[in-house]
Amino acid sequence: MPAYQIRTPTTTLPQGVVMAASPGTLHSPQQLTEEATRKRELRLMKNREAARECRRKKKEYVKCLENRVAVLENQNKTLIEELKALKDLYCHKAE
Repeated sequence: MPAYQIRTPTTTLPQGVVMAASPGTLHSPQQLTEEATRKRELRLMKNREAARECRRKKKEYVKCLENRVAVLENQNKTLIEELKALKDLYCHKAE
């Protein structure tokens, strides 16, 4: 049966220091704050765009509904007039 040995690291780091995978992954607190601020501004910008698009679509939808109401009101008025004319015609024939 082979014997396994536990090796100790060859480099010694001061206590509390952790080695990262690459130097680019280490960030200072200022860099982290700037990154968080950048992400927040980007999120807010996207949210403003989404809100603007939502308001635009809502206006378009309301305008479409208003047009539909106008068409239906005209159609209703025409049908009421037609019904009145037919009633008058029916009453005259009944006499």
